[in-house]
Amino acid sequence: MLATTLLVSACAPMQDTSTSQAPPPPPPTPTPVPVTVGLDEAGVSVAGSPPAAASQPGELFVVTFDASQVVDRVMPAVVTVINEQQFSDGFFGQTEIEAGRGTGFIIDAAGYIVTNQHVVEGGTGFEVILANGESRPAELVGADPLSDLAVVRIAGDVPASVAFGDSNTLRQGQPVLAIGSPLGEFTGTVTSGIISALNRDFPTQAGSGEGVYTDLIQHDAAINPGNSGGPLFDLAGRVIGVNTLGIPQSGTTPVQGLFFAIPSNHVARVVDELIETGEVVYPRIGIVYQPISPDLAAQNDLPIDYGAFVQQSEPGGPAAEAGIRAGDIIIAIGDQRISGSTTFPEALFARAAGETVPVTVLRNNEELVFEVTLGRR
Repeated sequence: MLATTLLVSACAPMQDTSTSQAPPPPPPTPTPVPVTVGLDEAGVSVAGSPPAAASQPGELFVVTFDASQVVDRVMPAVVTVINEQQFSDGFFGQTEIEAGRGTGFIIDAAGYIVTNQHVVEGGTGFEVILANGESRPAELVGADPLSDLAVVRIAGDVPASVAFGDSNTLRQGQPVLAIGSPLGEFTGTVTSGIISALNRDFPTQAGSGEGVYTDLIQHDAAINPGNSGGPLFDLAGRVIGVNTLGIPQSGTTPVQGLFFAIPSNHVARVVDELIETGEVVYPRIGIVYQPISPDLAAQNDLPIDYGAFVQQSEPGGPAAEAGIRAGDIIIAIGDQRISGSTTFPEALFARAAGETVPVTVLRNNEELVFEVTLGRR
């Protein structure tokens, strides 16, 4: 059970000290009265107050949220995804054995299931275990390594499905629930926590160009290997993220409570493309860059707090052809300015391959605009 507690205390009447008589002993503290709060929109905004008639001096009221109601409703839509791969079996030829497990969730009556790309990577066959223990074969619809998202599909009637929420409305401190199969064995495990931070990015590797994990939801609802691909819910039972990774340690230092999910709005866009075409086409601008943050800007006395410092403009690439060169700082793509809430990959991937878009750069403290025809990644 996930509980958020609000204590409301009414003022007690002041004691009359005009006589010498000892004051009577205080009445016993009343048992807190629970106040039921509807869960329909609990993930966005929660408000509750005790009935006016019940407000008596000294009474306490507790507002609670019963997560079991949400879990009962969404649990049948959460599944375990099994990755099967073929291996040589000597004289007996090829054999297909289980190579790994992850989590997924059913999104519609057609049997489409969302999971992580790294859950299905290398698989030659797939099996899905439903919440009731039933096992069904699944087919791979499409996978996208860049976003680390994939879709598989099962045939037949589905026990339940879940809907995406709007990740743009999430707030730091908002309670969340994660459901998955940690270690691939403990199916249907529920953990709870809060949103710790939003818009988290992981640095790109040198020479890798645009990054992979950007704009992530950081939370502290425990996830472990096997939880990958599982849903992160708000308290209204909407999927607001896909659990993707955690950080168990930094160097030799153990780390606790650092878990990350891909926001649902991004997931929904990628999933739609995977279902429609089996792949996701990303635009390519042809640079190697370093994201600029306020700390990095202060350390290097840069005139802006956010942007993409161009370390290399690929010869013959879209950026180079348009006139963007090493040392420039890209500060906007189209009308989307790079900021604390909009990263460079987000602004870029909002565009389509083949589209010509104005790219604003800062060069020698002067803003210049170049028309870039984006390539296909």
